[in-house]
Amino acid sequence: MSRSAWSGLAVHSHPDVVRAVHEDYITAGAEVIITNTFGTTRFLLEPAGLGREFETINRNAVQLAIQARDASGRDVAIAGSISNLPPGMNAANYPDPDLELAGLRELAAILADSGVDLIALEMMQDTRHATRAMEAALETGLPVWLGVSCKQRVDGDGLVSFDLPNMDFARPLDALIPMGPSVVNIMHSDIDVTPQAITMVRERWPGPIGVYPEVGEFASPNWSFDADATPDRLVEHARGWAKRGVVLVGGCCGTTPAHIAALAKEFG
Repeated sequence: MSRSAWSGLAVHSHPDVVRAVHEDYITAGAEVIITNTFGTTRFLLEPAGLGREFETINRNAVQLAIQARDASGRDVAIAGSISNLPPGMNAANYPDPDLELAGLRELAAILADSGVDLIALEMMQDTRHATRAMEAALETGLPVWLGVSCKQRVDGDGLVSFDLPNMDFARPLDALIPMGPSVVNIMHSDIDVTPQAITMVRERWPGPIGVYPEVGEFASPNWSFDADATPDRLVEHARGWAKRGVVLVGGCCGTTPAHIAALAKEFG
């Protein structure tokens, strides 16, 4: 895990581990896997000293996913992950808007050229940086899965973006959904807020909705996990989401192959 690029250096430093992770989730029953490119825009890799390896890292990230799929013999879709993470997770470090958009376009184009089946925008939370990511993704011509993240407002009155306590969750929804995603995913959000988030998305979006929540977080040097978020409990919640029209279920931070196996058994 990198201070500048989150998990973006793993393809460079531990490619065998990245491929093995993909393989474990495919074996568990995943039908879509996501490339380890959440933190691999050029403007994230440069502060980590790997800007010159930008293209190699991203093409290798896709190849590792393809290798895992091919080894499995299963028809698994590969989603190219793009975030709007700022360097060092500090908004003051964003490049100027033109450079940011250029960096997002560059990543989206390489993912598309390397063979992903769709673009997965992850943790889109605002109305400026996220719209640039959406613009870049749509330009590839591939299906774009919009991933939005939220949490309960501190005072308990409504939802806000996950990392932006002053950003009403409705604002990025109203800015991004009209741009035309293929799917809207509620992702990297607590399980408990998901029903309210589904309602807010459905009010604005008649198309497919997915949910892949977070049940753990990284606090250097290790991950911590929600002991109550067992595979059986995730399945129990997912049953409720499915009754409300959710057609894709999975997991983000903290979910393990056991969680995916339980979901696959329930819905496969």
